[in-house]
Amino acid sequence: MSTEIQEMPEQGEIVLATVTKVMDHGAYVTLDEYDGIQGFLHISEIAPGWIRSVNRFVKENEKKVLLVKKIDPKRGDIDLSLKQVSKDQKKHKLKEVKKFEKGKTLLKSVQDKASLSDKEIEKLEDDIYSNFDSVYDAFIEIARNGIKSIKGLKLAKKTASAIEEICSKIKLPSVEIRGVMELTNNQSDGIEIIKKALLDVLKKNPSIDITYLGAPKYRLSVTAEDFKSAEKTLKPILQEIQQSIEKKKGEFKFSREESKKTRED
Repeated sequence: MSTEIQEMPEQGEIVLATVTKVMDHGAYVTLDEYDGIQGFLHISEIAPGWIRSVNRFVKENEKKVLLVKKIDPKRGDIDLSLKQVSKDQKKHKLKEVKKFEKGKTLLKSVQDKASLSDKEIEKLEDDIYSNFDSVYDAFIEIARNGIKSIKGLKLAKKTASAIEEICSKIKLPSVEIRGVMELTNNQSDGIEIIKKALLDVLKKNPSIDITYLGAPKYRLSVTAEDFKSAEKTLKPILQEIQQSIEKKKGEFKFSREESKKTRED
């Protein structure tokens, strides 16, 4: 009889766990990504300083992002830490898990729409992971650039059609940066000068939006895939508007507003 070897996390890995039992000296958890194998979170690794009540920090059935501190493969012991997980590590892990869950949902939709067997959908998943970090990333790529962007996967026609249809309904994640411009020109045709400067940049840049807030203020917003791309687009636009306004003896001022991300579906 052969015994299947349980996959174990690595020391230093960040994992998602579910609290199953809380005691005076710590808590037992199951690791969500490792078929629910058990680990232990000692009271000394829950929070800095002296802890009067473990239950104040961890509760049964709660999800926690933890650090794998120590592993004993022979005994199957996994020691975990909550206090050693940084805010950035927690944020990154939860985002990673969210993307994984979205990927599973998308694959299930493809399976249903294309009437694929479990074996066929498993092969599709394996093929996607050989080219992308996640299923979700692959679908976002298709939503942005079309099915041709994964032509290396050599998909069957019914599978490709199902993926295309599903991707057409995905709201692409994006970011928006914006600010308020104060544009003035005291010449007789000052309003026309300002209007022309703004229309010129709008014609050339479909990713920007300009809203009139009431003289002399206009809100300028730029939407892009990420903040780096948005900033790269914004800089030359502001320079062009400023040059157009000041060249005609007007005044230009720009104040940044808070940037934001759109919701990801």
